[in-house]
Amino acid sequence: CAGLRRLLRGLSFSAKYYSKHNPPQTMYPYSKIGPEKCHILDCSKSTCTHRTAPPGNILPCRLFSCKKGTKVPSKRKQNTSIVTSDLLHKNLLKSERKNWNNISPTYKAMTKRIKEKLEELHNMYIFNSGSPRMRFGENVYFEENGCIFLAKADDGEGNAEILFSVEDLGFSDAFIQRVRISPDQTYMAISLKSENSEEATCIIMKFGNHPVVEKVIPSVFSFEWAANDVLYYTTQKNLKCQNVFMATFTYQKHTKLVYTEQDARFFVDLYCTKDRRFLTINCNSKTTSEVWLVDCRHPLESPSLVQARTTGVIYHIEHRKDQLYILTTYGEPAEYKLMKAPVASSGKENWQLVYALENKTKLVDFEMFSDDCIMFLKNAGHLYLNAISFVSHSVQSIKLPTWACEFELESHPEHTTSTCYFQLSSPVHPPKRFAYSFKENNLIEQAVQEVPIITNCHTTRLLAKSKDETLVPITVFHNKNSKELHRRPLLVHVYGAYGIDLNMRFKEEKLMLIEEGWILAYCHVRGGGEQGLSWHRDGCRHNKLKGLHDLRACITHLHQRGFSQPSHTALAAASAGGVLAGALCNTDPALIRAMVLQAPFVDVLNTMMKTHLPLTIEEQEEWGNPLEDEKCMKYIKSYCPYQNIKPQCYPSVFITAYENDERIPLTGILQYVQKLRKAALDHTSRTNKKGNWIPNIILDVQASGSHCDSSWEHSLNE
Repeated sequence: CAGLRRLLRGLSFSAKYYSKHNPPQTMYPYSKIGPEKCHILDCSKSTCTHRTAPPGNILPCRLFSCKKGTKVPSKRKQNTSIVTSDLLHKNLLKSERKNWNNISPTYKAMTKRIKEKLEELHNMYIFNSGSPRMRFGENVYFEENGCIFLAKADDGEGNAEILFSVEDLGFSDAFIQRVRISPDQTYMAISLKSENSEEATCIIMKFGNHPVVEKVIPSVFSFEWAANDVLYYTTQKNLKCQNVFMATFTYQKHTKLVYTEQDARFFVDLYCTKDRRFLTINCNSKTTSEVWLVDCRHPLESPSLVQARTTGVIYHIEHRKDQLYILTTYGEPAEYKLMKAPVASSGKENWQLVYALENKTKLVDFEMFSDDCIMFLKNAGHLYLNAISFVSHSVQSIKLPTWACEFELESHPEHTTSTCYFQLSSPVHPPKRFAYSFKENNLIEQAVQEVPIITNCHTTRLLAKSKDETLVPITVFHNKNSKELHRRPLLVHVYGAYGIDLNMRFKEEKLMLIEEGWILAYCHVRGGGEQGLSWHRDGCRHNKLKGLHDLRACITHLHQRGFSQPSHTALAAASAGGVLAGALCNTDPALIRAMVLQAPFVDVLNTMMKTHLPLTIEEQEEWGNPLEDEKCMKYIKSYCPYQNIKPQCYPSVFITAYENDERIPLTGILQYVQKLRKAALDHTSRTNKKGNWIPNIILDVQASGSHCDSSWEHSLNE
């Protein structure tokens, strides 16, 4: 144990997203349709966030692109430039920290009051955030407080046995990210991460009278058991997963490289089909997929290709009775549809349609069972459950409660089960557990523990007409008892990138704001995924300005409908949401009085010009390639927040950034804040009017934490 402790202390732990985009994510199957890896992800995923990616080998060397006639700077000049840049970075960081230390005491009394209120709410609802349970036959595995427990299904959890403890290994700063149990329950693979790294460490334990550590694997992203003693895993380096390895643990123990992804735009992850017949190696870019199958009956054999990657075609694989069930965008319209094909002839020419989604419908998640499959859908802001029977060839659709904005599917290791469990929540409604019975075709609310009912919050769904007449959905929450809503403060949320929905999971601070008379509005602008894949396509690359037009229309519509007014309106965004928020701050500063950004992407142009950054190449499918396309460069420059700062009356701005953020370069945020502050002061000095309002522009650089960390502790500090 001491040797293991010394080894692990030298390793970094981490997890993806996580998100795109979250409290520790424990014991869940990968969702097959989660957001793909990106520069900036919606890092708001909670306990059961499921998402993509695996293969890899040695990355090809990538250099800066140079146009014809451009002189390549000498190494001496490059080194001088790097030294100057580093010095500038350090000076800016030092200046901002000094500024923060001077300003933060001003908010001490307010901070104390808010903290006490949030802790009170957190303690009231904490019992709802328990981690999912994984049942294998009579055994139930679960994680709590950094420990993995084993209990008998009939005995209850009071007699649970501790199998693994993070604290016993001496890692107070690490938490359990993911757990996989081998089919015969002989081995357990666990990944650990810390707040300050993007890379995780995988520990393989062998059960017995005294569980022992069999292997420690650094820099692991995803892993799955292909057989009782055969583990496949992907390694992560510089935010990329491009290598897949196979490790065996009995007889001839060995590790072997089985797949390497050569295209820098693709990210690789692993998934096991629900019936555990195949392990899938999933290669995904932002727009294209390729899947390889490992036969779990013969896990040592080479993977076989399902369908070679075709530009613009995304697909994910499940299996049932010698048929591959394929969730794909293949065919028209280019939205998700369920198709099937024989395992022996899996090419897309043999794909047969099983079910197609309606127009403007978002496929949120998909789960396969022995005779049925479940689709969770979002249409016009409402959540639906569709149950597709493979026996009766029927489709049952159930509209979920109108207050529900988010759902979280629970783990169902046994695919023969007749009941599907999931949780529903909203920003102001704590999670409630529901069960859907395939046999009875009904929805049952599970009253595990009495949840205080939110009776004084009203949910309203609106449509705002954008510049091109497109109707943009808005979800609004406010206190039913609030009078004169036009005088109430309004907090507007926006994201609009990567086809990812706005995070609308329950958060204590949202409920606190409702209780204090605030209005909360969520603008589902183009670029996000709220209305399907076409909604994303209409707001990315050369359509990015449509998202800005949508945001402007939403805020204007809210004010026209009597929800607050510009002088009482604040705008909140995180990560890539900072692009649209920062752009609106430049084009329509009079629409808002304040803006709150968390790890924002505000320097799109300069970031996309730097090909040495780990995610720039794969991000080109979202933002374009300004190095090779002059029109693209001009277009990005037209909306990039940093590029369009000018002397004018800006709203107050509060930004949280992370010193060790590998996704959003801190230098870009430092320079953005400096330029914004100068422009605001220039405007004030030029107009020189009495009573001129000078905005507060504040940056808090966190020394710890990772990109948009949303653990309870970090959320409370924020």
